[in-house]
Amino acid sequence: MKRASILLVTALALAAGTAAFTQSFSVQLGNPRGPAQPVKFPHDIHAGKLGMDCLYCHYGAEKSAIANLPPVSTCMGCHKIAVTDRPEVQKLAGYYERGEPIPWVEVYRLPDHVKFNHKRHVRAGLTCQTCHGPVQAMNVVVQYPSLKMGWCVSCHRERMNDPGFPASTDCLICHH
Repeated sequence: MKRASILLVTALALAAGTAAFTQSFSVQLGNPRGPAQPVKFPHDIHAGKLGMDCLYCHYGAEKSAIANLPPVSTCMGCHKIAVTDRPEVQKLAGYYERGEPIPWVEVYRLPDHVKFNHKRHVRAGLTCQTCHGPVQAMNVVVQYPSLKMGWCVSCHRERMNDPGFPASTDCLICHH
């Protein structure tokens, strides 16, 4: 009986946390414009028209649990000479000259009790678009999927028997 009570309390706590997390994103998910960023970065030009690989800027995604936001120096590698007359590139150059990181506004956020490992997913052969949607077509990045637990679990279930990279549905994979 005591074990059943503990399991019930744990399940209710997880449900309440998931509901609060989901509600915190309801406004953002309904916002096709995405959050206002300090520098407008058109993914549709960089990843779309120019065909830049996501990993060029977000190189941490294949090497660590986090994908990283690129340092201003990565952007300035091209923008010291490319389209330097554009206002957004001039803002970028200002951050670079002052030695300041760009204070990007977070688009994707998971609750503290959830751990997502980018490296595992990249090494499993998933494209960034699998979780982030058609970023190469987005002028402004918006949160594409709900990120609700069921959304992730359904993907893991589909890949459980993948001989190359089987996905686990063990709770401790994501909840440490």
